[in-house]
Amino acid sequence: MIGQVSSPNWLTDVLSAYDQVLSELFWFVVGFGVVYLVGRLVLVPLVTRLVRARNRNNPTIESATETYLRVALIGFATLTGTIAAGYGGVLSESAVIIAAITFALGIAGQQVFGSLISGMFLVADPDFNVGDWISWPGGEGTVEAVDFRVTRVRTPDNETVSVPNTELTNNALTRPYGRDRFRVTEQVYVAYYEDTERALMELQRLAADDESVLDDPAPNARILELGANAITVQAEFWIDDPINRDVLTVRSDFRRQVKRRFDEADITLAPPSAQQLSGELTVRDPSVGSSTSNGG
Repeated sequence: MIGQVSSPNWLTDVLSAYDQVLSELFWFVVGFGVVYLVGRLVLVPLVTRLVRARNRNNPTIESATETYLRVALIGFATLTGTIAAGYGGVLSESAVIIAAITFALGIAGQQVFGSLISGMFLVADPDFNVGDWISWPGGEGTVEAVDFRVTRVRTPDNETVSVPNTELTNNALTRPYGRDRFRVTEQVYVAYYEDTERALMELQRLAADDESVLDDPAPNARILELGANAITVQAEFWIDDPINRDVLTVRSDFRRQVKRRFDEADITLAPPSAQQLSGELTVRDPSVGSSTSNGG
């Protein structure tokens, strides 16, 4: 009779441990996957559509809602997977684990939570929306999205900058094109010996003849400053739809028209030199004893 060879006890224990780990991993994946897929395919699109229907003029809330729902969904799916794997009792009964998690989040997550709260304030601000042009001490550009930690801004150079939400909430935030109209001011330096009144009239006419300038309020021109070397005059006019209109191009076109019109009207802009010299220059040659004079 041939004796049966039995497996060592340690091998049986190892296989049993592996079987338990694989079983727990399987149920974790099942619990996580079911919750995440249902939420990602059903809950998130449904809530996003509801938010979009109630806030058609505020794409910021729609973008932020989708981002925050995904984060919350991942957290809930992880918790569900942990409970499905059989570790729910450990999380509810172990004060040490809860204290450790709380401590870790408190130390490592201060900046993240600060950015999250700042992002919520930005989303709730009715004057801050996706598509707006904003300016802050660190730069300027168009808001593309408000995410969990940062706000993505597209700069005038077509670069995408990720700005921490805390930087936008802790500093002065300007929306230069926040209304349906925008006032453009352009300064011109005119020489003192020119007719300032004529320069003001030419500036006002130029603005009034421009098709991109609004008739109401009417364009205006005024003397801004009597400087040391020139008189500063300023043209003021309004344009509509500044978000979609290229304000930099409007400014550039107006400056070109000013230079052309002033040249045609023989109006001298501020001279490049601060002083104009006039008089006579005399050159003497000691060996000859004569002198040559040039008037200037």
